[in-house]
Amino acid sequence: MKAHPIAVLAFDQISPFHLAVPCAVFGESHPGAPPFELRVCAAEPGTLMTTAGFGLSLSAGLEALKGARTVIVPSWRDPQERPAPDLLDALRRAHKAGAQMVGLCLGAYVLAEAGLLDGRRATTHWAYAQDFAARYPRVQVDADVLYIDEGDVLTSAGTAAGIDACLHLLRRQYGAASANTVARRLVVPPHRQGGQAQFIEQPLPETARDSRLAAVIERVRGDLTQAHSLDSLADSVAMSRRSFTRHFRQLTGTTVGAWLLSERLARSQALLEGSDQSVEQIAELAGFGSVVSLRAHFRSAFGVSPRAWRQTFRG
Repeated sequence: MKAHPIAVLAFDQISPFHLAVPCAVFGESHPGAPPFELRVCAAEPGTLMTTAGFGLSLSAGLEALKGARTVIVPSWRDPQERPAPDLLDALRRAHKAGAQMVGLCLGAYVLAEAGLLDGRRATTHWAYAQDFAARYPRVQVDADVLYIDEGDVLTSAGTAAGIDACLHLLRRQYGAASANTVARRLVVPPHRQGGQAQFIEQPLPETARDSRLAAVIERVRGDLTQAHSLDSLADSVAMSRRSFTRHFRQLTGTTVGAWLLSERLARSQALLEGSDQSVEQIAELAGFGSVVSLRAHFRSAFGVSPRAWRQTFRG
């Protein structure tokens, strides 16, 4: 079988982990997996320093993108920094020549700057999704997934999601058996369920100490088993629905219903990770009323079942 040529871009201040992801999947020999001709290419001249403090001396430059069937941008050092024109031109030429373009984590910024994501769906690290969407309005950003395959362009979420994306590329090109072989060698799951939402800690809104609602919020947090509602909470502080809604949104930034759901999901996460309570007991303690309701809300929010969450975070 002829080796599949892959070019991986490296740049000054690159994260060693991000660079290592495609190298581990495609640059090492895995028995039973197809061969790849992987070349790490310098996006700029000279010794490239990593964020870990050691340097990289690479013989190949941007000219090595020519002839590559896959070009991977494993990250980018600063979302606010526009890549050099010669790098963007090289990426456009590679794409025009038929190469599949891959932006892992913040590498999506580089592909977007090159115009290769216009009119397409894309993702990036969840912490930068809002900035990315504002910077590139022609890109349809989905921050709730681990990767998005648009055929000739693929983007992934942050950090370890690059492994998921690379295994997906391997699976799509050579089948599940090859991807499973490499995944076993790397000791990672060949396919993870869910999306980025499962790795974003549920925010617990701050409570202002001098707020009339502070005691109410702490009381609700202390007992989520009750059927709290807008009316019951407003009555507890002798406020009208309208007034309570306005003050509550000013304090928490959201509605009563949305806040209650986030609190119940956060309690469920904590119990799944740190207790031996059954899923049925957790549904009751978090105030979902039934395990069916817990499962529905949990899957909607995180893309996985409560049981899968527990297996992921507790083993």
